[in-house]
Amino acid sequence: MEERSFPTWSWQTKLVVSLLLLVGLGFLFYKFSSAIGPVVLALIFAYILSPLVNRLQKGLHCPRWLAVLIVYILFLVIIGLALWLVIPMLIDQARRFVQSITTLLQNLEDIVGDGISIGPFFINQSLIFEQASTSLQSALQPMLGQTINIVGSVLSSLLWVVFILIISFYLVKDGRAIFDWFEKLVLPAFRPIYRQLLGELNIIWSAFFRGQLLLALIVSVILTVEGLVIGLPYALVMGIIGGLMEFLPSVGHGIWLVLASLLALILGSTWLPIPNWAFFLLILMIHLVFTQFDLNYLIPRVIGRSVHLPPLVVILGIVAGAAVAGVMGVVLAAPTIASLRVLGRYIYAQLFGNPDLTREPSAPPLPPPDPYWWQKRIPPAIRRNRPH
Repeated sequence: MEERSFPTWSWQTKLVVSLLLLVGLGFLFYKFSSAIGPVVLALIFAYILSPLVNRLQKGLHCPRWLAVLIVYILFLVIIGLALWLVIPMLIDQARRFVQSITTLLQNLEDIVGDGISIGPFFINQSLIFEQASTSLQSALQPMLGQTINIVGSVLSSLLWVVFILIISFYLVKDGRAIFDWFEKLVLPAFRPIYRQLLGELNIIWSAFFRGQLLLALIVSVILTVEGLVIGLPYALVMGIIGGLMEFLPSVGHGIWLVLASLLALILGSTWLPIPNWAFFLLILMIHLVFTQFDLNYLIPRVIGRSVHLPPLVVILGIVAGAAVAGVMGVVLAAPTIASLRVLGRYIYAQLFGNPDLTREPSAPPLPPPDPYWWQKRIPPAIRRNRPH
């Protein structure tokens, strides 16, 4: 039987086709830019729920679609209870929090007066305070206001919520097939390094998403209970903010402490009979102790150290992420930089011919060369019933 031969493309043809593909992808991103955010949220959602589905499938020995359905039903029940019980109270406290800060800043501006004279110099305290007050309000109101707007937009945009749930459902259900398809696109010679890089990136993103969500929940509970015990105003709001600040490593603790210090100095404790300055020192001392507990105990045990980056790099990444992608860029700055560190190390090693640099010291061992190595983790009863 005569063997068919196909002509190969020249480098000029390959260049033209590659440029056309890039232009086409850019056009698609431009036309469907409004769907990029929901698709990213669906990917994150699927990434977070996949381990739970895997454990449930293994424990119940049931089809994957049934495990995914059970997990999603439980998730929707939990979210419904949270929306019914917690969200209205949280929104009310957040609104009163913003109103209280705004009113107190205006009252302090009246107390300061026009200014004072010291010899030939005149200090316009009113102007200085007005500028500081405007900057503070512009920093507080958008942050809390966007939180309220995000909650309201999620509730009102039911279509996007359904879209995210459907896309994430199929990503979780068919995740193994999708990864298998991508691996088949990689040339066999590059599959070991592909699996290595994929494993390192998986450690980073799993540590960030799953661990960070658990850490945020733990920190929110601790800070809420702490606030209720010492009488911190708006303890529930401050607890939620403290949990969200865990997504901003190296700077989140400082932001929370500034907000809590303002509440302590302006409003004082809700029940402790101590001066406001003493309450401020109490919050400062307690939060410094909690910060050490968080950095040295909670984070290493819940998340690990795979996403840890120098504070300056994190701050610059947060600023760049905010400029590029807004709120989502701020949240995803740390794992994105850590992922670029992994990819950059591989590119650097290839450029300078040093294969030792392609691997993190703490990286997991390489998986076996079998392209279906992940199927070995599936229970035998399920593997026998899988279609071939």
